[in-house]
Amino acid sequence: MIAPAALLAGRQVREDGGTGLLPQVLLVLASGGYAIGAAFGWGSEQLALIMGDFGLSFAAGLAAVSCFLYARARGSRFRPAWMLFAVSSAMAACGNAVWGWYEVVLGRPVPSPSPADLFFLCFAPPAIVGLLVLAKRPVTRAGWVCLGLDAWLIGGSLLTLSWSLALAHTAHFEGESVSEAALSLAYPLLDIVLVSMVLALHFRRSHVNRSGINTAIAALALTVLCDALFTSPLLRESYRSGQLLDAGWFAASLLLAYAPWGVRRPEPPVAPVRGPRPTGRPITGSLAALTPYLAAAVCTLGILYNVIEGRRVDRVVVFTGCTVVLALVVRQGIMLLDNIALTHELAQKENHFRSLVQGSSDVIMIAAPTGILRYVSPAAAGVYGRDADELIGSELSSLIHPEDLGRVVHEVRRFLAAPPAEEPTTRIECRFRSGTGQWLNVESTVKRHQGGLIFNSRDVTERVRLQAQLQHNAEHDPLTDLPNRALFTERVRQALGGRRAGDAGTAVLFIDLDGFKGVNDRHGHQAGDELLVQAARRLQDSVRAGDTAARLGGDEFAALILGDGSRDHAAREQQVREIADRLRLMLSQPYRVEGQELRVAASIGVAFAEPGISAGDLLRNADLAMYRAKAGGKDRVELYEPRMQTDTALLTDRSARARPALQDGEFALLHQPVVGLVDGRIAAVAAQARWRSSQGILFTPDELRRVAEDGDPTAGFGHRMLEEAVEQAAERVRLGHRIPVSVRIPARRLLDRSTPLGSIESLLTRHGLPSGSLVIELADSDPRISFDELEHRLVALRRLGVRIALDGFGSGYAAIIALRRLPIDVLKLDRGLVEGVVESARLHKITAGLLRIARDLGMQSVADGVDVPEQVLALRAMGCSHGQGMAFSGPLDEHRLRRVLARGEFPVPGGSALPVLSGRSLPARRSPGTSEIVGRPPMRSNNETPVPPT
Repeated sequence: MIAPAALLAGRQVREDGGTGLLPQVLLVLASGGYAIGAAFGWGSEQLALIMGDFGLSFAAGLAAVSCFLYARARGSRFRPAWMLFAVSSAMAACGNAVWGWYEVVLGRPVPSPSPADLFFLCFAPPAIVGLLVLAKRPVTRAGWVCLGLDAWLIGGSLLTLSWSLALAHTAHFEGESVSEAALSLAYPLLDIVLVSMVLALHFRRSHVNRSGINTAIAALALTVLCDALFTSPLLRESYRSGQLLDAGWFAASLLLAYAPWGVRRPEPPVAPVRGPRPTGRPITGSLAALTPYLAAAVCTLGILYNVIEGRRVDRVVVFTGCTVVLALVVRQGIMLLDNIALTHELAQKENHFRSLVQGSSDVIMIAAPTGILRYVSPAAAGVYGRDADELIGSELSSLIHPEDLGRVVHEVRRFLAAPPAEEPTTRIECRFRSGTGQWLNVESTVKRHQGGLIFNSRDVTERVRLQAQLQHNAEHDPLTDLPNRALFTERVRQALGGRRAGDAGTAVLFIDLDGFKGVNDRHGHQAGDELLVQAARRLQDSVRAGDTAARLGGDEFAALILGDGSRDHAAREQQVREIADRLRLMLSQPYRVEGQELRVAASIGVAFAEPGISAGDLLRNADLAMYRAKAGGKDRVELYEPRMQTDTALLTDRSARARPALQDGEFALLHQPVVGLVDGRIAAVAAQARWRSSQGILFTPDELRRVAEDGDPTAGFGHRMLEEAVEQAAERVRLGHRIPVSVRIPARRLLDRSTPLGSIESLLTRHGLPSGSLVIELADSDPRISFDELEHRLVALRRLGVRIALDGFGSGYAAIIALRRLPIDVLKLDRGLVEGVVESARLHKITAGLLRIARDLGMQSVADGVDVPEQVLALRAMGCSHGQGMAFSGPLDEHRLRRVLARGEFPVPGGSALPVLSGRSLPARRSPGTSEIVGRPPMRSNNETPVPPT
């Protein structure tokens, strides 16, 4: 019953491709049980006949059904072979059934010949053809000839031996008819052919489903063995159905039924053969090569047996032996020709590959498992500068750079431990020592070779250098060779992570060169580039070895100051500030470019690392601090404070709303009277712009100035303010108020080509403003601008009747330089001097000295921010001629200004007169119990002045 079990198991194949142990156990039990029953005669003669005939027919029928079902279920190229095995088993089943019909059903002996003999004779041909299908197909005609010769050598040898032992006696058996003799010879001859194919197939079987093919060959071999025993004269006379010989046929049929389904595990896929298929090579296995000689030996033994027994050598033996010898000679001739062709082919391939190896620019090295070089191609002389003979026998490790050796050894060990099918090759890049002692960058493709390694190496030094250069160019500024923004950001990111994470002493410095644009404009970009190179060199020399100096773009630089792990944050902050001041002074030193001394200053913003801060946030904080330094007067150092971010956001929002506000008329021009401190007469009015936004927010003059000048969001704001001030002044002149108007204009705007001299002249002409009625307050007199151009421009304006006032005098050294070089008519004291002139004796002396300078130079003086009577008295005593501020009046709209101008003067301290606010006299009264004058305006700055509605 093993065949049905095999069929069921074949339909439910496990994941590993096998059918399990149960079918094999059933196979052994069924075969063993049949053998035991046959050995003891089955208990009765009738049962023995039934088991010997119909039992064998049933087993052969199961084999036929099993092979047929497998052939239908599988679509491989071996499907015809299993179909032929099914036909062969069906013939055996029919033959045994006919045999049983005579012996069991009819109860008489089987005639000879009978229909059973016909079925038995038809068993061998399909099996022989099926074995040919299973065999490997030769790829050449010589291979097919050798296959036929091998089959004849085996078959002829077996025929010679069997003829000498038994077949000759069978052929001359007296009393038999010709048909009976032919039938007696047909069985052994077909078996000989079948055995020949089985032996030939053993050396030529396919790798696909090898387990099933081996089982099928074993089943057919067992069948042939039983047939040989049956045809022998000793067993033929005494054979009865159901004897032990039938157990062999029974087991062979069950083996054939089990063969297609009994695969224990999936066969590994056969790797595809690369390159051309062999054209002249027969089977070269050791056993296959010995097969012809073993066959010839068997044939010789058959002939020797006849000689030793003293028998006459039969003509069949002589003919068969001669054909065997002839086949052996022909086969050897084919093998000789094939070997000659193969030798010639191998020689050609060897020469071809030798020329490829020797002519290749790559170095091919073969290293033994011990690391000793066994072969080195001649290309080593051109690549490494060392002869191949010199390298052979040396250790591979002696050629590799010590720093790369550990990595190479690790990669080689990993590669050797990996399955060859999954990783046939690997790549290793390291440095090799050349003959000149230099280290070359070498890239090697590594393969396995007889336990060792094959290195296919090439020199990639130039490629590595080019990659390094490209990497350097991508991370460094091309002009100064300092790290660029990308590399600097990465350095900051590394500093904030790793072992320095959480070190609050790490700081970033953002540096902007003030006045660099003027250098480019006046001296050209080549001079500007040279200045940047010198500045970068100074910056690089000023930072420590572990710190990073970088150029971020344009005239912006940065420095990364790594923390020292100090817990005293105040001391660390002071230390970094000192470093920043030292950098500022270093960068502000004169630069010698093309024989000229050029000057720029540096505004530096400093930001310290905080726990959890990112590199981008730290860079942004330093950038905000740098812009605060520029807004605070430039040439200074500012430390980041959290409120800077809020101020920047607010300024950005205001700047974004400034342009539509200008178009919507939200700006208003107010005027503040400039009063004589001695007689109280109005000498001029100072134009001031105000912005009351649509949200009702009122911006002070300083806030408005920052919005207007920061990035110049309203490019026409300054020109529009000037035009409106001139237009209103001309209108007041026509009404009889010949009072000059002063307008604040930054010095850099006067040099801007967008505001040419002709535009101011045409403005004065168009509105008919008399000469001397316009005063330009020069603001931000920076010494880094071109004083020659500024002086030329101011002289031209004075020819037009425009007077020049120096605004903010006393707030810095730039004013002193401007006073020395520029044509100035009026000095306007900075409000910082005026606010403390009464309380501070030191400031009193400084202000008095500045006023004395103005008086000695014959200039008028105007004090800005005169808010209380005490300041009026003090300034008048020092010799100041004019003042403006809340002590007299705040900024006025045009209607109230004309009312004040109609009156013409303000009361001044020194008598009973009191200050005037907004053009009206305030009644003086004393608060009960005090000497304070009620109605006197409190002390406040101009930034807090309320503005009447316009």
